Amino acid sequence: MGQLWSEQTKFQTFLDVEIAVCEVQAELGKIPVGALADIKAKARFDIARMHEIEAEVKHDVIAFLTNLAEYVGENSRFIHLGLTSSDVIDTALALQLRQAGQMLFSELEALEKAILEKAREHKYTLQVGRSHGIHAEPLTFGFKLAVWLEEVRRHKKRLADAIDVVSFGKLSGAVGTFSNISPLIEEMTLKRLGLIPEPVSTQIVQRDRHAQFILALAMIGASLEKFATEIRHLQRTDVLEVEEPFEKGQKGSSAMPHKRNPVASENISGLARVLRANAIAALENIPLWHERDISHSSVERIIIPDSTILLDYMLARFTKIIVGLVVYPENMRKNMNQFGGVIFSQSVLLRLIDKGITREQAYALVQSNAMTAWNQEDGNFRQNLLNDPAVRVHLGQQEIEDCFKAENYLTNLDQIFARVGV
Repeated sequence: MGQLWSEQTKFQTFLDVEIAVCEVQAELGKIPVGALADIKAKARFDIARMHEIEAEVKHDVIAFLTNLAEYVGENSRFIHLGLTSSDVIDTALALQLRQAGQMLFSELEALEKAILEKAREHKYTLQVGRSHGIHAEPLTFGFKLAVWLEEVRRHKKRLADAIDVVSFGKLSGAVGTFSNISPLIEEMTLKRLGLIPEPVSTQIVQRDRHAQFILALAMIGASLEKFATEIRHLQRTDVLEVEEPFEKGQKGSSAMPHKRNPVASENISGLARVLRANAIAALENIPLWHERDISHSSVERIIIPDSTILLDYMLARFTKIIVGLVVYPENMRKNMNQFGGVIFSQSVLLRLIDKGITREQAYALVQSNAMTAWNQEDGNFRQNLLNDPAVRVHLGQQEIEDCFKAENYLTNLDQIFARVGV
């Protein structure tokens, strides 16, 4: 991904666009066929030399064209006919963005596969659910991963849409009116390059397209942070339900040899912030003066390479986390049964309502027994219920015991998993 945004690739893509235009010009009889052959044989550039020229002319595209002319010679007059700099810059950028998007899409597919496999592995691995960070009803770790899986699949659609949106070029001249070049040349050239002509442009392709692309990357990053934050919470010592892979020879702290910190997930969380900041900058690039200014240019030279490189890295790293994730089912079971299984309170509530008492009466009975178990060293919700005459009037021992079967919560799990193809 880094190579895609190197100066070498950038100017080679510029050259690819210029040559494609010349090919179409020759095909339409606008320039001599012999001149095209000469251009293709001699066209090259030297980045160091371009830097020398740019130091004088203060314009990178002019430096590129001047250096190109030094190699091509007389027939260089047929290069860049009727074009403006942004024709080449924006069309080349579309080619690079499309390739970057395709690379990211492949990484997203690899993550999808890793999550799918882990979800299948832990489809029935029971775990306490949490709302507000507080223990709620049981679910399974595979269910949690299935939620992530669907989110990744939505991102695949968003990224595919974003790739389509930026796969537009323009070769319409100084303010986009085709004053010195034919729309046919644009259409034929862009078809050759695999791009779509911008239906109407100014001197540039409008930056809402690029903003959509960067926003798609930022959204993927936000979901990666969401997943990473979950792992970070679940790896806490007092929870310890999952753990990042900790490789042989790895050390967690310079001071405390026992530490196994979720550094990779924390890294993901931090980088997601950069992607979101870049997305704001991409939005700021949309309102430009009149038919164009270049305030967007300096920004894009930073945010586009950085965002694609960052997300490429984040996807690869998080996929590695998922593949090597260590899961502790016994700790999940232990956490699920804290304070005598208070998380099964709704099951008891509904069973009491079935017996004919009002919801308010049932809620009061269950809550009082749960609260006297909550955060008590020997607190035991189940035993409290068994010892409470007001409960036992309505529920026998086996009926109470039946409320504490975690497997009851898996009744519709297969149906849910079928929806997501797990």
